[in-house]
Amino acid sequence: MNTQTDLEQTIRQHGEELLRLAYTYVKNRQTAEDLVQDVFLKAFVKQTDFRGDSHYKTYLYRMVMNRCKDYLRSWHYRKTILMEPFQGASSGRPSRELSEDNAILGNQVLALPIKYREVLVFYYYKELSMREIAELLNVSENTVKTRMQRGRKQLKLNLERGGYDARFFYQNEY
Repeated sequence: MNTQTDLEQTIRQHGEELLRLAYTYVKNRQTAEDLVQDVFLKAFVKQTDFRGDSHYKTYLYRMVMNRCKDYLRSWHYRKTILMEPFQGASSGRPSRELSEDNAILGNQVLALPIKYREVLVFYYYKELSMREIAELLNVSENTVKTRMQRGRKQLKLNLERGGYDARFFYQNEY
């Protein structure tokens, strides 16, 4: 990113998926937008810090994850916890195609602890491989597999506690 045009292109190319990633952490669309905007500005200002060891997309993912985790540790977040309903893909309002089942599943994924939520989101929604997730989170591939297994188990239990047939979700979503 050497110019404003490069920044605008990067925002168009990665903005929505980074926004969705941030939303999975903070569960508030406005906060997610603010955090992603901070990341883009920081990426532009510190463009010389990118060493090219990974894809630029991975670099931005890492920056968004770190910024979200910093926010979740902040005084502001701990004193003001906001929970919006899961809003689906790209718009601020649920789309007509987003079925009730997908909304239920999305809310249950968002209710998981971060370490389980992030691997499920990266694997199922971002379609990253176990190896890519391990690199992104800076953990071993076995750790990713363990978190995936525990996250899916907890998700299934939460769905069943809510009175939903978890088998239905697993055969239709996974």
